[in-house]
Amino acid sequence: MTQIEAARKGVITGEMEEAASSEGVSPEYVRKMIAEGKAVIPNNINRKARLVGIGQGLRTKVNASIGTSSDIIDVKAEVEKARAAEEAGADTLMELSVGGDLDAIRKEVLGSISLSVGSVPLYQAFKEAIEKYHDPNKLTEELLFDVLERQCSDGISFMAVHCGINRLTIERLNKQGYRYGGLVSRGGSYMVGWMMSNGKENPLYEKFDRVVEILKKYDCVLSLGNGLRAGAIHDSLDRAQVQELLINCELAEIGQDMGCQMMCEGPGHLPLDDIEANVKLQKRMSADAPFYVLGPLTTDIAAGYDHISAAIGAAEAARYGADLICYVTPAEHLALPNRDDVVEGVRAARIAAHVGDMVKLGKKGRDMDMSKARRDLKWDDQYRCGLFGERAGEIRASRSPAEPDTCTMCGSFCALDNVNVYFKESLGKGKKL
Repeated sequence: MTQIEAARKGVITGEMEEAASSEGVSPEYVRKMIAEGKAVIPNNINRKARLVGIGQGLRTKVNASIGTSSDIIDVKAEVEKARAAEEAGADTLMELSVGGDLDAIRKEVLGSISLSVGSVPLYQAFKEAIEKYHDPNKLTEELLFDVLERQCSDGISFMAVHCGINRLTIERLNKQGYRYGGLVSRGGSYMVGWMMSNGKENPLYEKFDRVVEILKKYDCVLSLGNGLRAGAIHDSLDRAQVQELLINCELAEIGQDMGCQMMCEGPGHLPLDDIEANVKLQKRMSADAPFYVLGPLTTDIAAGYDHISAAIGAAEAARYGADLICYVTPAEHLALPNRDDVVEGVRAARIAAHVGDMVKLGKKGRDMDMSKARRDLKWDDQYRCGLFGERAGEIRASRSPAEPDTCTMCGSFCALDNVNVYFKESLGKGKKL
């Protein structure tokens, strides 16, 4: 019995209790949200993982993505990046390798961390088609569905599957005159090429029930991939992207009715003034199914600092209801991320998620505690309240002040140190401001 099947029968599972405990909400609330299709728990009956809930009323989660490329195949480095992502505070991980022995790499990563792990099966399916037939467009349906089964069997907890690309979405793409930024989804571009080369419908759409049955068997979340996501802000909310989103929202409802946990995925590149509309459109059309967004990146010209561009967009997306944020690293658009890139990406996304949750969930208590600790110059409390207290302590210690209760930014000109003496009585009484 899957989580959504159990929830709709009124059963609170151990997985729901675990997710609720980490959120500080009741298990009944988690059960209700899953039953309504408004939350999911990435899970797999073949692998024990540290579970989190993703969805309405829950903290915005952060996903980190790793994986080899055709140019750089270093399994030890990928395992190190996976562990670094977990240590940096990622809630989930996606293993997106395209180079090397993909089955072996996936198993190494799954065995190295406790996070729920996701994948994009089209990568492996097309890679194996190239190796076997020397042509990605000779991919067979049986090979495609075999890869889905294989990855689920290994313990993948959520799977981005590009079911929403069909002949209608490609027709929209053609009629609008293609795109400024082209197609940037690896899986999406290969599937579009396969369809156009073979003159066939996408088997993931045409045989959607088969996709659902495979993932349902393992209680794996089906994340409806955004294969036509905008890769440039001028393509944001174009007809092709919205057409795919519409189809994915319809498929999410079908999958839920079949007893499978479902998420929808979003872009991509979006200017700030499109983010609210994109999130609300997905939420309205899917009856509030969990929304998983990449970034979104808010400008196309920040290469080297795309993690900052994405954090700006992610904060807005989370504010309006996005539930899972896929991080972006400083290496985006430039190179395969290294360990340091992964850590920076996770930290930037965690800040963004918190900023969004301050509005979406009204969670401002930690910020209030930090304000008081700063006012009172209580440094240990500041480190405790901060998202990255250890790093904050390292920076301050590297430039030690002459007066131990201040920092070298102001030294003896510290505004708080100079004025707190005049408010000792108020501070001592703990008056609320």
